Amino acid sequence: MKLNDKIIFHFLGLLLLFNGGFMLLSALISLIYQDGVTLNILLAGIITIMAGALVMFKTRDHKKVMNKREGYIVVTFGWLIMALSGTLPYVLSGAIPSFTNAFFETMSGYTTTGATILNDIEVMPEGILFWRSTTHWIGGMGIIVLAIAILPLLGIGGMQLFAAEAPGPNADKLHPRITDTAKRLWLIYFGYTIAETLLLQLAGMSFFDAINHALSTLSTGGFSTKNASIAHWNGNPLIQYIIIVFMFLAGTNFVLSYFVFKGKVQKVIQDEEFKLYFKFIAIFTAIAAIIIYLKADPSISSISHPMVLGPGESAFRHALFQVLAVVTTTGFVTADYTLWTPFLVVFFFGLMFLGGSAGSTSGGVKVVRHLIMIKNGFMEFKRSLHPNAILPVRYNTKSVSGDIVFNVLAFFILYMLSFIVGALVFSMFNIDFQSSVGLAASSLGNVGPALGDFGPVHNYAALPTLGKWWSAFLMLIGRLELFTVLILLTPFFWRNR
Repeated sequence: MKLNDKIIFHFLGLLLLFNGGFMLLSALISLIYQDGVTLNILLAGIITIMAGALVMFKTRDHKKVMNKREGYIVVTFGWLIMALSGTLPYVLSGAIPSFTNAFFETMSGYTTTGATILNDIEVMPEGILFWRSTTHWIGGMGIIVLAIAILPLLGIGGMQLFAAEAPGPNADKLHPRITDTAKRLWLIYFGYTIAETLLLQLAGMSFFDAINHALSTLSTGGFSTKNASIAHWNGNPLIQYIIIVFMFLAGTNFVLSYFVFKGKVQKVIQDEEFKLYFKFIAIFTAIAAIIIYLKADPSISSISHPMVLGPGESAFRHALFQVLAVVTTTGFVTADYTLWTPFLVVFFFGLMFLGGSAGSTSGGVKVVRHLIMIKNGFMEFKRSLHPNAILPVRYNTKSVSGDIVFNVLAFFILYMLSFIVGALVFSMFNIDFQSSVGLAASSLGNVGPALGDFGPVHNYAALPTLGKWWSAFLMLIGRLELFTVLILLTPFFWRNR
């Protein structure tokens, strides 16, 4: 079957229009704050919109049929075209003159990784910082899902795209029509962003800092407006607790949020993935808090504030914050966890492979996949004792098909192979072992902070040029769930059938 290349380009043109529109919004912020780069960002937006409009005009006579192959191509190349066009505000304003660095920063934004090459974030113009946070917000729920919401206007069904982009082994649908699903998800996403912005402002952040951190939190991104990240507000625990709440929500399946708003709380309580996600957070926080408390790290326990009830509260807060930041792959930092004993270094490294819930904006393997693998592992013991028995894996009381179990196992094997190859490639650039494995795990899991020379209080500026491109590639395949991108590298995908 021949590829419908016109519909692919038509959709890419549509994505450019979206990207350009958000650039214009950033230009408005730049104008309000008089930061000196308004015209540069405006020019970037105009160029992007004109390119998108031209592509859409040239492909206006496309066949309105899209199969799975076109869906995979649109998702992968959609993210690439977004990242490439997203470099324009950085390059044209001179904020990040190097194209490699600008592409890295943009890919890190759209994939909600949060790794940065900026050595001094606080000197950046407000319009650029807002654009940087906006790339997170766009990428968080997926620009693809947003575009699906308006596809009916073009007479195109979006089911194939949702299946390719949806973060998880299967796409939970709130409504039979996929466009309505996209709209509901975005409404929840937008509502949470507004709520966090207001709460952070009430807690003491400036409006600019509040909206930027809300954009980063709900997308589980991690870009901050401060060099010290959230550690800048270590003297204000309320700010950190607000971010903790929204990191937890962002790492939860957004479908569950919809059920809560519909009054179906019982569905949330009964959801196996949510229960395991909650238990993981509670157990890991308790472990980290006890060790931090016993270690009595003076850098996080000696701050005087009415909400700081002593070393115990401080240890709990920092443990909870960093566990959530790593598990949900948000990557915000309140302290350098690589200084919290060797055990906690390995501990947080392990959490990079966990990920949040399916249907959330988190990266990583996802809790539901771990749950299915654990259940299948126990079933294998039972099958060894009872070889003739039919023992299916069950999830939320329903039997999980063998195809889904095999898909989960294949994903995990491919994920670990990608991690190993990723670390090996980083080591080829004369990067030490700890830094290499940290970079590979962080890039692939879209976490942000890594280990060693690229730990929580460092950035990725020192990474060699080829290392930045390799890291960007790992970010992309990690964000799009491996198969979506890697299937394009197989020869049979491109054969006409």
